[in-house]
Amino acid sequence: MRWDNLRLADSGQDDPAVPLFARGAVTRTFDTPEFKGMTFYEIQARSIINRVPAASRVPFEHTINPYRGCGHRCVYCFARKTHQYLDLDAGADFDSKIVVKVNAAELARKELASPRWHGGPIAMGTNVDCYQRAEGRYQLMRGILAALRDAANPFSILTKGTLILRDLDLLTEAADVTQVSASVSVGFVDPDLWRSVEPGTPAPLRRLEVCATLNDHGISCGVLMAPILPYLTDSPDQLERTVKEIAQAGATHLAPIVLHLRPGAREWWLGWLSREHPRLVPRYLELYGRGAYAPQAYQQRITDQVKELARRHGVGRATAASARRLPPRAELAPPAHPEPAPQARPAPTARQLSLPGL
Repeated sequence: MRWDNLRLADSGQDDPAVPLFARGAVTRTFDTPEFKGMTFYEIQARSIINRVPAASRVPFEHTINPYRGCGHRCVYCFARKTHQYLDLDAGADFDSKIVVKVNAAELARKELASPRWHGGPIAMGTNVDCYQRAEGRYQLMRGILAALRDAANPFSILTKGTLILRDLDLLTEAADVTQVSASVSVGFVDPDLWRSVEPGTPAPLRRLEVCATLNDHGISCGVLMAPILPYLTDSPDQLERTVKEIAQAGATHLAPIVLHLRPGAREWWLGWLSREHPRLVPRYLELYGRGAYAPQAYQQRITDQVKELARRHGVGRATAASARRLPPRAELAPPAHPEPAPQARPAPTARQLSLPGL
Protein backbone atom coordinates (compact mmCIF):
# COMPACT_ATOMS: atom_id res chain seq x y z
CA MET A 1 0.00 0.00 0.00
CA ARG A 2 1.30 3.49 -0.82
CA TRP A 3 1.12 4.57 2.81
CA ASP A 4 2.93 1.63 4.37
CA ASN A 5 6.22 3.50 4.29
CA LEU A 6 4.80 5.84 6.96
CA ARG A 7 3.61 3.19 9.38
CA LEU A 8 6.05 2.64 12.20
CA ALA A 9 6.24 -0.11 14.79
CA ASP A 10 4.56 0.70 18.08
CA SER A 11 7.15 1.76 20.65
CA GLY A 12 4.87 1.36 23.62
CA GLN A 13 2.82 4.53 23.35
CA ASP A 14 -0.75 3.61 24.23
CA ASP A 15 -2.30 7.08 24.01
CA PRO A 16 -5.38 6.62 21.78
CA ALA A 17 -5.00 10.24 20.67
CA VAL A 18 -1.74 9.38 18.92
CA PRO A 19 -2.35 8.16 15.34
CA LEU A 20 -1.25 4.59 14.74
CA PHE A 21 1.41 5.57 12.20
CA ALA A 22 2.97 8.05 14.65
CA ARG A 23 3.54 5.71 17.57
CA GLY A 24 7.29 5.62 17.82
CA ALA A 25 7.69 8.96 16.01
CA VAL A 26 9.00 12.12 17.67
CA THR A 27 6.07 14.47 18.29
CA ARG A 28 6.90 18.17 18.50
CA THR A 29 5.14 21.47 18.98
CA PHE A 30 6.91 24.81 18.58
CA ASP A 31 6.21 27.89 20.66
CA THR A 32 6.36 30.35 17.80
CA PRO A 33 3.49 32.32 16.24
CA GLU A 34 3.83 30.74 12.78
CA PHE A 35 3.41 27.24 14.24
CA LYS A 36 0.79 27.99 16.86
CA GLY A 37 -1.64 25.08 17.26
CA MET A 38 0.41 22.80 15.00
CA THR A 39 1.86 19.37 15.79
CA PHE A 40 4.73 17.79 13.88
CA TYR A 41 5.29 14.04 13.71
CA GLU A 42 8.93 13.38 12.84
CA ILE A 43 9.18 9.95 11.28
CA GLN A 44 11.85 7.79 9.70
CA ALA A 45 10.25 6.92 6.37
CA ARG A 46 11.06 3.63 4.65
CA SER A 47 11.18 5.13 1.15
CA ILE A 48 10.92 8.55 -0.44
CA ILE A 49 10.62 8.19 -4.24
CA ASN A 50 7.02 7.22 -4.90
CA ARG A 51 5.71 5.64 -8.07
CA VAL A 52 2.38 7.17 -9.04
CA PRO A 53 -0.33 4.58 -9.76
CA ALA A 54 -1.19 4.39 -13.45
CA ALA A 55 -4.84 4.95 -12.60
CA SER A 56 -3.99 8.48 -11.45
CA ARG A 57 -3.43 9.48 -15.09
CA VAL A 58 -1.21 12.44 -14.22
CA PRO A 59 1.67 13.63 -16.42
CA PHE A 60 4.44 12.26 -14.19
CA GLU A 61 5.39 8.84 -12.86
CA HIS A 62 7.46 9.56 -9.76
CA THR A 63 7.17 12.00 -6.88
CA ILE A 64 8.97 12.98 -3.71
CA ASN A 65 6.85 14.27 -0.83
CA PRO A 66 8.85 15.12 2.32
CA TYR A 67 5.70 16.22 4.18
CA ARG A 68 2.10 15.05 4.69
CA GLY A 69 -0.46 17.61 5.69
CA CYS A 70 0.05 21.29 4.92
CA GLY A 71 0.18 24.50 6.89
CA HIS A 72 -1.01 26.51 3.88
CA ARG A 73 -4.55 25.63 5.03
CA CYS A 74 -6.06 26.04 1.55
CA VAL A 75 -9.74 25.30 2.05
CA TYR A 76 -10.11 23.56 -1.32
CA CYS A 77 -6.95 21.38 -1.23
CA PHE A 78 -7.57 18.15 -3.15
CA ALA A 79 -5.03 16.26 -1.00
CA ARG A 80 -7.07 16.52 2.19
CA LYS A 81 -8.44 13.00 1.98
CA THR A 82 -4.92 11.54 2.09
CA HIS A 83 -4.77 12.42 5.79
CA GLN A 84 -7.57 9.97 6.47
CA TYR A 85 -5.24 7.14 5.44
CA LEU A 86 -3.10 8.15 8.42
CA ASP A 87 -5.98 7.98 10.94
CA LEU A 88 -6.32 11.77 10.87
CA ASP A 89 -9.19 13.88 9.57
CA ALA A 90 -9.26 15.76 6.29
CA GLY A 91 -10.15 19.08 7.89
CA ALA A 92 -8.37 20.69 10.84
CA ASP A 93 -5.93 17.78 11.20
CA PHE A 94 -4.72 18.21 7.62
CA ASP A 95 -3.98 21.87 8.38
CA SER A 96 -2.33 21.38 11.75
CA LYS A 97 -0.88 17.86 12.10
CA ILE A 98 2.08 17.62 9.78
CA VAL A 99 4.07 14.46 9.07
CA VAL A 100 7.76 15.22 8.55
CA LYS A 101 9.98 12.59 6.92
CA VAL A 102 13.19 13.70 8.59
CA ASN A 103 15.33 11.19 6.68
CA ALA A 104 14.00 12.30 3.27
CA ALA A 105 17.34 13.63 1.98
CA GLU A 106 19.25 10.53 3.05
CA LEU A 107 16.69 8.28 1.39
CA ALA A 108 16.66 10.36 -1.80
CA ARG A 109 20.42 10.04 -2.18
CA LYS A 110 20.30 6.31 -1.51
CA GLU A 111 17.41 5.59 -3.88
CA LEU A 112 18.79 7.74 -6.68
CA ALA A 113 22.02 5.73 -6.51
CA SER A 114 20.25 2.37 -6.56
CA PRO A 115 20.76 0.16 -9.65
CA ARG A 116 16.98 -0.18 -9.74
CA TRP A 117 16.52 3.55 -10.40
CA HIS A 118 16.46 4.46 -14.09
CA GLY A 119 16.63 8.24 -13.84
CA GLY A 120 13.06 9.26 -14.62
CA PRO A 121 11.82 12.79 -13.93
CA ILE A 122 10.62 13.43 -10.37
CA ALA A 123 7.80 15.84 -9.51
CA MET A 124 7.66 17.60 -6.15
CA GLY A 125 4.87 19.64 -4.59
CA THR A 126 2.16 17.69 -6.39
CA ASN A 127 0.43 16.43 -3.24
CA VAL A 128 1.25 18.97 -0.54
CA ASP A 129 3.67 21.87 -0.81
CA CYS A 130 7.29 20.92 -0.22
CA TYR A 131 7.94 24.61 0.55
CA GLN A 132 5.24 25.06 3.16
CA ARG A 133 6.26 26.91 6.34
CA ALA A 134 7.51 23.75 8.05
CA GLU A 135 10.31 23.59 5.47
CA GLY A 136 11.77 26.76 6.96
CA ARG A 137 12.49 24.81 10.14
CA TYR A 138 13.28 21.34 8.81
CA GLN A 139 15.15 22.31 5.62
CA LEU A 140 14.60 18.93 3.99
CA MET A 141 14.53 20.27 0.45
CA ARG A 142 18.17 21.38 0.43
CA GLY A 143 19.35 17.82 0.94
CA ILE A 144 16.85 16.48 -1.60
CA LEU A 145 17.89 19.02 -4.22
CA ALA A 146 21.56 18.31 -3.60
CA ALA A 147 20.90 14.60 -4.14
CA LEU A 148 19.01 15.27 -7.38
CA ARG A 149 21.76 17.60 -8.58
CA ASP A 150 24.51 15.10 -7.83
CA ALA A 151 22.59 12.37 -9.65
CA ALA A 152 21.85 14.74 -12.57
CA ASN A 153 18.24 13.59 -12.25
CA PRO A 154 15.56 15.77 -13.88
CA PHE A 155 12.89 17.24 -11.62
CA SER A 156 10.10 19.77 -11.35
CA ILE A 157 8.66 21.70 -8.42
CA LEU A 158 5.17 23.12 -7.90
CA THR A 159 4.77 25.52 -5.00
CA LYS A 160 2.73 28.30 -3.44
CA GLY A 161 5.70 29.18 -1.24
CA THR A 162 8.37 31.86 -1.55
CA LEU A 163 10.86 29.73 0.39
CA ILE A 164 11.97 28.10 -2.85
CA LEU A 165 14.18 31.16 -3.42
CA ARG A 166 16.29 30.11 -0.42
CA ASP A 167 17.46 27.21 -2.60
CA LEU A 168 18.20 29.22 -5.73
CA ASP A 169 21.86 28.20 -5.57
CA LEU A 170 21.02 24.49 -5.68
CA LEU A 171 18.39 24.96 -8.36
CA THR A 172 20.79 26.76 -10.68
CA GLU A 173 23.52 24.19 -10.03
CA ALA A 174 21.08 21.40 -10.85
CA ALA A 175 19.92 23.21 -13.97
CA ASP A 176 23.51 23.14 -15.25
CA VAL A 177 23.48 19.33 -15.32
CA THR A 178 19.87 18.29 -15.88
CA GLN A 179 16.38 19.50 -16.74
CA VAL A 180 14.87 21.61 -13.97
CA SER A 181 11.52 23.39 -14.10
CA ALA A 182 9.17 25.05 -11.65
CA SER A 183 5.63 26.32 -11.46
CA VAL A 184 3.96 28.56 -8.93
CA SER A 185 0.29 28.07 -8.18
CA VAL A 186 -1.77 31.26 -8.52
CA GLY A 187 -5.44 30.77 -9.28
CA PHE A 188 -6.49 34.36 -8.63
CA VAL A 189 -5.06 37.62 -7.29
CA ASP A 190 -8.00 38.94 -5.26
CA PRO A 191 -6.49 39.82 -1.84
CA ASP A 192 -9.67 39.37 0.21
CA LEU A 193 -10.42 35.96 -1.24
CA TRP A 194 -6.78 34.93 -0.79
CA ARG A 195 -6.93 35.71 2.94
CA SER A 196 -10.12 33.68 3.24
CA VAL A 197 -9.31 30.51 1.29
CA GLU A 198 -5.48 30.35 1.39
CA PRO A 199 -4.70 31.85 4.82
CA GLY A 200 -1.34 30.14 5.32
CA THR A 201 0.20 31.04 1.96
CA PRO A 202 2.21 34.02 0.75
CA ALA A 203 0.12 36.55 -1.17
CA PRO A 204 -0.49 35.76 -4.86
CA LEU A 205 1.58 38.69 -6.10
CA ARG A 206 4.51 37.55 -3.97
CA ARG A 207 4.30 34.14 -5.61
CA LEU A 208 4.43 35.82 -8.99
CA GLU A 209 7.58 37.64 -7.86
CA VAL A 210 9.04 34.17 -7.23
CA CYS A 211 8.15 33.21 -10.81
CA ALA A 212 9.94 36.29 -12.12
CA THR A 213 13.03 35.68 -9.98
CA LEU A 214 13.35 32.05 -11.03
CA ASN A 215 13.11 32.94 -14.69
CA ASP A 216 15.65 35.73 -14.23
CA HIS A 217 18.06 33.09 -12.95
CA GLY A 218 17.46 30.68 -15.81
CA ILE A 219 15.02 28.35 -14.04
CA SER A 220 12.04 27.90 -16.33
CA CYS A 221 8.97 28.81 -14.29
CA GLY A 222 5.34 28.95 -15.35
CA VAL A 223 2.07 29.34 -13.50
CA LEU A 224 -0.53 26.77 -12.65
CA MET A 225 -3.63 28.98 -12.59
CA ALA A 226 -5.39 26.85 -10.04
CA PRO A 227 -7.92 26.59 -8.81
CA ILE A 228 -10.30 28.82 -10.70
CA LEU A 229 -13.26 29.03 -8.34
CA PRO A 230 -16.70 29.00 -9.98
CA TYR A 231 -18.77 32.11 -9.23
CA LEU A 232 -15.90 33.57 -7.18
CA THR A 233 -12.91 34.02 -9.51
CA ASP A 234 -14.25 33.09 -12.94
CA SER A 235 -15.69 36.40 -14.12
CA PRO A 236 -14.11 37.88 -17.27
CA ASP A 237 -12.67 40.78 -15.27
CA GLN A 238 -11.13 38.53 -12.62
CA LEU A 239 -9.67 36.14 -15.18
CA GLU A 240 -8.15 39.01 -17.14
CA ARG A 241 -6.64 40.62 -14.05
CA THR A 242 -5.03 37.33 -13.03
CA VAL A 243 -3.67 36.52 -16.49
CA LYS A 244 -2.34 40.06 -16.87
CA GLU A 245 -0.38 39.76 -13.62
CA ILE A 246 0.92 36.34 -14.68
CA ALA A 247 2.12 37.77 -17.99
CA GLN A 248 3.81 40.72 -16.29
CA ALA A 249 5.67 38.26 -14.04
CA GLY A 250 7.24 36.70 -17.13
CA ALA A 251 5.74 33.24 -16.73
CA THR A 252 7.01 30.83 -19.38
CA HIS A 253 3.63 29.15 -19.63
CA LEU A 254 0.19 29.08 -18.08
CA ALA A 255 -2.13 26.15 -17.36
CA PRO A 256 -5.63 26.78 -15.95
CA ILE A 257 -7.44 24.26 -13.76
CA VAL A 258 -11.00 24.65 -12.54
CA LEU A 259 -11.68 23.70 -8.93
CA HIS A 260 -12.30 20.01 -8.37
CA LEU A 261 -13.93 18.73 -5.19
CA ARG A 262 -12.85 15.24 -4.26
CA PRO A 263 -14.09 13.62 -1.05
CA GLY A 264 -12.50 15.29 1.95
CA ALA A 265 -11.96 18.55 0.15
CA ARG A 266 -15.59 18.60 -0.92
CA GLU A 267 -16.96 18.59 2.63
CA TRP A 268 -14.43 21.11 3.92
CA TRP A 269 -15.04 23.47 0.98
CA LEU A 270 -18.83 23.30 1.21
CA GLY A 271 -18.62 23.99 4.94
CA TRP A 272 -16.58 27.12 4.24
CA LEU A 273 -18.94 28.12 1.43
CA SER A 274 -21.99 27.77 3.67
CA ARG A 275 -20.42 30.16 6.17
CA GLU A 276 -18.93 32.72 3.78
CA HIS A 277 -21.16 32.56 0.67
CA PRO A 278 -24.31 30.61 1.58
CA ARG A 279 -26.14 31.82 -1.53
CA LEU A 280 -23.64 29.90 -3.68
CA VAL A 281 -24.19 26.51 -2.04
CA PRO A 282 -27.13 25.50 -4.28
CA ARG A 283 -25.19 26.56 -7.37
CA TYR A 284 -22.19 24.46 -6.33
CA LEU A 285 -24.37 21.46 -5.60
CA GLU A 286 -25.77 21.79 -9.10
CA LEU A 287 -22.37 22.29 -10.74
CA TYR A 288 -20.71 19.42 -8.84
CA GLY A 289 -23.79 17.28 -8.37
CA ARG A 290 -22.45 14.45 -10.54
CA GLY A 291 -18.98 14.17 -9.09
CA ALA A 292 -15.73 15.90 -8.24
CA TYR A 293 -15.41 17.89 -11.45
CA ALA A 294 -17.36 20.70 -13.03
CA PRO A 295 -19.09 19.85 -16.33
CA GLN A 296 -16.75 19.59 -19.30
CA ALA A 297 -18.54 22.42 -21.09
CA TYR A 298 -17.84 24.78 -18.18
CA GLN A 299 -14.19 23.70 -18.00
CA GLN A 300 -13.74 24.20 -21.74
CA ARG A 301 -15.30 27.65 -21.63
CA ILE A 302 -12.92 28.77 -18.88
CA THR A 303 -9.93 27.20 -20.61
CA ASP A 304 -10.77 28.96 -23.88
CA GLN A 305 -11.11 32.31 -22.11
CA VAL A 306 -7.78 31.92 -20.34
CA LYS A 307 -6.08 30.77 -23.55
CA GLU A 308 -7.25 33.88 -25.38
CA LEU A 309 -6.21 36.14 -22.49
CA ALA A 310 -2.79 34.49 -22.38
CA ARG A 311 -2.37 35.12 -26.11
CA ARG A 312 -3.51 38.70 -25.77
CA HIS A 313 -1.19 39.51 -22.87
CA GLY A 314 1.75 37.62 -24.30
CA VAL A 315 2.33 34.92 -21.70
CA GLY A 316 5.63 33.24 -22.46
CA ARG A 317 6.99 35.80 -24.90
CA ALA A 318 9.24 37.67 -22.49
CA THR A 319 11.18 34.60 -21.35
CA ALA A 320 11.34 32.53 -24.53
CA ALA A 321 14.56 34.14 -25.70
CA SER A 322 16.28 33.90 -22.30
CA ALA A 323 15.43 30.28 -21.48
CA ARG A 324 18.39 28.27 -20.20
CA ARG A 325 19.92 26.21 -23.01
CA LEU A 326 21.23 22.82 -21.87
CA PRO A 327 23.86 20.77 -23.67
CA PRO A 328 22.81 17.36 -25.00
CA ARG A 329 21.87 14.99 -22.20
CA ALA A 330 24.94 12.80 -22.79
CA GLU A 331 27.20 15.78 -22.04
CA LEU A 332 25.61 16.54 -18.68
CA ALA A 333 27.65 15.60 -15.64
CA PRO A 334 27.31 16.07 -11.87
CA PRO A 335 29.32 18.83 -10.20
CA ALA A 336 32.86 17.93 -9.20
CA HIS A 337 32.32 18.66 -5.51
CA PRO A 338 28.85 17.52 -4.49
CA GLU A 339 27.34 18.89 -1.30
CA PRO A 340 27.24 16.13 1.33
CA ALA A 341 23.84 14.77 2.23
CA PRO A 342 22.57 16.42 5.44
CA GLN A 343 21.82 14.31 8.46
CA ALA A 344 18.22 13.89 9.55
CA ARG A 345 17.36 16.54 12.13
CA PRO A 346 16.76 15.05 15.55
CA ALA A 347 14.98 17.90 16.89
CA PRO A 348 -11.31 15.90 -13.17
CA THR A 349 -10.30 13.60 -15.01
CA ALA A 350 -6.62 13.83 -15.13
CA ARG A 351 -7.08 15.83 -18.33
CA GLN A 352 -7.36 18.85 -16.08
CA LEU A 353 -3.94 18.13 -14.67
CA SER A 354 -2.33 17.66 -18.04
CA LEU A 355 -3.55 20.72 -19.90
CA PRO A 356 -0.87 21.99 -22.25
CA GLY A 357 0.80 25.24 -21.28
CA LEU A 358 -0.85 28.21 -22.88
